[in-house]
Amino acid sequence: MRVYSAGGVVFRLVPMHTTSENNFATNKQQIEHQPSAQNGELSVEIALVGRSHAGIWALPKGTPRSGETIEQVALREVQEETGLVVRLIAYIGSITYSFVHDQVRYQKQVRHFLLEAIGGDTALHDHEYDLVQWFPLPEACRRLSYQNEVNILYQAEDVLRNWLAFQRKEGQQ
Repeated sequence: MRVYSAGGVVFRLVPMHTTSENNFATNKQQIEHQPSAQNGELSVEIALVGRSHAGIWALPKGTPRSGETIEQVALREVQEETGLVVRLIAYIGSITYSFVHDQVRYQKQVRHFLLEAIGGDTALHDHEYDLVQWFPLPEACRRLSYQNEVNILYQAEDVLRNWLAFQRKEGQQ
């Protein structure tokens, strides 16, 4: 049986000297007024969801509701699982894997999007995961429990780099 879901890589840009916090405390306007940010010294942080009892860290994702587009699924699920308000930047790619549940083999495809955190608070996440935390990009790669999600994160890094270059060129960063 084939099933689909969507989610994404949630990022924020922070000045290099800023330490990670679990709530969304930085936005573009704050970054633009930081001296280090004006010199291009920004760091990327990624929001991961986790289950402390299982020691699992993952990218947020979930299943569609009737009538939702895949983009709507990604936005809703990410907001529910992280507590963050996000905006869709670009499609990254998909991963496919199979699993068995109640003696039925499922083939699952997860479509991932690059999503920028623009508000919210990780304390407002739902109860599907008990942890939501920001990690610097290299640390997020090390923390993810599934290699296929690590691969998506590497793809997201390329998409983000291109998007940031375009933003700078257009004078929006």
